[in-house]
Amino acid sequence: MKISEIMSTRVITVELDDSLRFINEIMANAKFHHLPVTNNGRLQGMISDRDILKATSPFLDTDAETRRDFEILNRKAHQIMTRDPITVPSDMPIKDAIHILLENGISCLPVIGENERLVGIVTWKDLIKFFGDQLESMAESTTDPPAI
Repeated sequence: MKISEIMSTRVITVELDDSLRFINEIMANAKFHHLPVTNNGRLQGMISDRDILKATSPFLDTDAETRRDFEILNRKAHQIMTRDPITVPSDMPIKDAIHILLENGISCLPVIGENERLVGIVTWKDLIKFFGDQLESMAESTTDPPAI
């Protein structure tokens, strides 16, 4: 089975000059943990919720907040993103993608199509859902569910 069969194709992206404030709002409202950073449809980097935590001040929205803490939210995506993220082609077998995630200690893979354009994203949650569905399907087709 290929990555293209389980990846999310409706991917929200941000641009290089989008502010940390804007990115933070997207992640908070949409419950995303990763946002691809693109320029003209081409992947430039990735921003994770951990990148945002590292980039923001722990004093935001507290009595100890200073103007400097607040101004950090004006930083741009290109200043906090991970550059040159590991990517995979849409025709990659799922098992190979799992190995890449595990070997690199990452939790998502941007999926690149023709002309190096971003076509999707696959996360560990997509993989868990896929295997959960497979186990459920196997259990329904046999009298004894498979041992996990």
